[in-house]
Amino acid sequence: MRAPLLESRLAHSRDRRRPHHRRAHRPAHHPRRRSPSGLASDFNGDGYRDIAIGAMGADVGSASGAGAVVVLYGSASGVPSAKKTVITQNSTGVPGTAESDDRFGASLAAGDLNADGYADLVVGAEFESIGDRQGVGSATVLWGGASGLTGGSALPQPSAEELAEWGGYSRGIATGDFDGDGRTDVTVTGQTHTHLYRGPFTRTGTPLSHTGVYELGTTYEVIAGDLTGDRAAERVYPFAHDNDPGGDIRYFRHDPGGWDDHPESDYAMVGLPNADGALGATGDINGDGYGDLVLGDYAGPHSLKGGRITVWYGGPDGPDPQQTPTVVHQDTPGVPGADEEADLFGSAVDVGDINGDKYADVVVGAWGEDLGSARDAGSVTVLFGSATGLTTTGAKSYTQDTAGVPGTAESGDAFGMSVRLLDLDKTGKADLVTGAGYENQNGSVTYLRGTASGLTTTGAKSLTAAGAGLKGGATFGWDLAK
Repeated sequence: MRAPLLESRLAHSRDRRRPHHRRAHRPAHHPRRRSPSGLASDFNGDGYRDIAIGAMGADVGSASGAGAVVVLYGSASGVPSAKKTVITQNSTGVPGTAESDDRFGASLAAGDLNADGYADLVVGAEFESIGDRQGVGSATVLWGGASGLTGGSALPQPSAEELAEWGGYSRGIATGDFDGDGRTDVTVTGQTHTHLYRGPFTRTGTPLSHTGVYELGTTYEVIAGDLTGDRAAERVYPFAHDNDPGGDIRYFRHDPGGWDDHPESDYAMVGLPNADGALGATGDINGDGYGDLVLGDYAGPHSLKGGRITVWYGGPDGPDPQQTPTVVHQDTPGVPGADEEADLFGSAVDVGDINGDKYADVVVGAWGEDLGSARDAGSVTVLFGSATGLTTTGAKSYTQDTAGVPGTAESGDAFGMSVRLLDLDKTGKADLVTGAGYENQNGSVTYLRGTASGLTTTGAKSLTAAGAGLKGGATFGWDLAK
């Protein structure tokens, strides 16, 4: 079954100057504590970004499909490393109980919610039941600290009336500073409603405030990023629409001074009527200081046979709805492969600077790609940013048959089901983590390092669901934390 998919840096420095002839004495049993890095996905504060991986189909004890999250901690050698954590709703301090089909880990987003310098993780359990409300979903914050993610708190639930219509609340989660106050906020969405939680948050999960936006249309995804350069992130929603099979793309931008006291009146909705897509990511591809929006359109009427991506370039007023976007598919000159039926090119996308040239690059998953007789083996394509925008020059595709990539391309692996670009080894270049959600029926993730010449397969690593200690049809790697 094919389903649709989706810094603030705290510098603590002290200049303690002492006369050169005096020596500071610090008892051995009182070691100097290092300050946490403040990086948006550094859960243990050691200065290396970390990656959280969803395994929403994992069994927990006798609870089939209860779901789990695997956290791999970055290091000078990247990930996977020996240091990893598996968290379920049966883990100490995590709210709730692991129950069959909760799908804990269906969506993930990282950010420092309580401003303590450690990144936290928001986890969606798409079909969590609350009281007598079946399958409405929940969102849980796992708190970062010097030992990594430990314990958690539930975010406040929308009302019973709201949840009755949500059906899969917590399917799409994103973090960002949506109002430009320097604090990390959270948005949670599912079906026809989306909820906004304003930071800062207390350790009990209580936000400064929270409110809902209703009757926007059917959506299970949200994309967050600053498209206007005002340091307030936009929330982009791809809506399913009966009259537009390619999707209806709209976003909220911060626009204070609304007509009433409702928090959502401080946001203006902007439409991109010519845009299509079911998911996306943001980043500054042309280096002009404005975030750009990359949309994955893998099944719409304009997606040819195998899917496409489009790039909408940001500006002081956001992406111009009248602009002609950059369109890339597998028949575009310079792109490896060919546009073939059900490749699902664009079913996963992410943006990050792989080669350190200050232009964000784009990675595209095509988990339906056939390789010889191996159907739906999957592939990942890398496209590079430049001063003129996204280019196909130097584009390269990776599969599990690529020399140096662990594993072998097999039918149904779905390599490229999820993609994430993140500098995990602190080299200033984004590394790739990609999920093969059905590898050996349970899933796996693969890690490729970023270098000045692009991704390298030297030192490539993989981790299977079994290697992570997961059981059942884990779908390990279906989702990666944003």
